[in-house]
Amino acid sequence: METLTPQWASYELADSGDGKKLERFDEFILIRPEAQARWKPALPAHQWEAAHGEFVKTSRGQQGEWKFRKPSPKRWTMQRKNLKFWVQPAPSGHLGVFPDQACHWDWIEEATRLAADSVKLLCLFGHTGLAALAAAAAGAQVTHVDASRKAVAWARENQSLSGLGTRPIRWIVEDALTFVRREARRGNQYNALVLDPPRFGRGPDGEIWRFEDSLPELLGACARILSTRPVFALLNVYATVLTEGRMERDAGGLHARLKTMLGESRIAVNAGALAIQDAEGRRISASVFARARSVK
Repeated sequence: METLTPQWASYELADSGDGKKLERFDEFILIRPEAQARWKPALPAHQWEAAHGEFVKTSRGQQGEWKFRKPSPKRWTMQRKNLKFWVQPAPSGHLGVFPDQACHWDWIEEATRLAADSVKLLCLFGHTGLAALAAAAAGAQVTHVDASRKAVAWARENQSLSGLGTRPIRWIVEDALTFVRREARRGNQYNALVLDPPRFGRGPDGEIWRFEDSLPELLGACARILSTRPVFALLNVYATVLTEGRMERDAGGLHARLKTMLGESRIAVNAGALAIQDAEGRRISASVFARARSVK
């Protein structure tokens, strides 16, 4: 299984340990929980204490709150290569950017730029739009779908920040499966797909998404709107159990699912994991993926 770690200038996993990670988002240093960091931190305590803020989980589990030690803006901008975007600490502990995903942005950009055909991309569960913008910047015609109106509004702001306001992007607030089924009825097709589904979620009209139950149905629907000459396809899923053996099995499962969706397409599929390394080279894994790309 291949493990990918991205290159960043404005983001850094400065240290990790004692169930936490110390991260730099441009000039702001933040601490967030990290179950994989069972080792001891490498940096001295005073460098952790100098962080601007920390996300602290409550006894209820996933809930938590940000506690800031230094004055910090509500949100700020960051940039990676040609993409510029807003970063904002959210009640979930996320910030609107998943740094490990930069590996996929680079891959999407290259696959789009080198494609033999023009790319018509459907991006499902698109969050704040960075995968969609990577494709659009390289010349793709993009449809971005997310159930969160707030996330889509954030993505549109990122489009403007990145100077991509004139690029052909449709921003859709809708349940992913509902949208794909409607596109199939209309006879619309895409030659590129990016899917980044959660383990659990709700659509804007209360639709329930449960990964194990819903993903096979969604991939089956996607197969009906996928061109017979696909350019690329990417399926990324955040892992819940992050042991090496479990991640290999999960990546293998995604490989099989994506291959089934692609059907008779003569396009090779590979699978792996995304991770971020701290300054000591200790790896924090985040998600597993399967992806396929046609070659000229």
